[in-house]
Amino acid sequence: MNTTMDPRLSVRQISKKGRGIFAEIPFSKGDLIEACPIIFINSKERLKCEKTILEYYLYPWKSTRTGAMVLGYGSLYNHSFSPNAGWKPNLKTMCMEYSAVKDIKKNEEITVNYNGEPDDKAPIDWFDVKE
Repeated sequence: MNTTMDPRLSVRQISKKGRGIFAEIPFSKGDLIEACPIIFINSKERLKCEKTILEYYLYPWKSTRTGAMVLGYGSLYNHSFSPNAGWKPNLKTMCMEYSAVKDIKKNEEITVNYNGEPDDKAPIDWFDVKE
């Protein structure tokens, strides 16, 4: 399924993973892939979200008590302990920014480390890692 939200990216089905984001053009290390607006979730709202499917799609924002629902393709990037992209919050623009941490080829899946830092190998206790 190719979408027109950003012609440089596409959403595709992946066996055993669901959906993922793929590069429709090559990206070089350091390139900004996407700046996704967020919806801020305060600590009370986060507790409510954690009782729904949204729990698996929230990012920390300012602290682990608050959160962000990331728009754009942000909530569809899959996890990898060897990611080709990273993410970081931009508090000024209220966007989550995804950038290439290594060169990404056309048609390659774009992955991030859900732990935050691309080289963080800490276990993820809220889902099964399928690499």
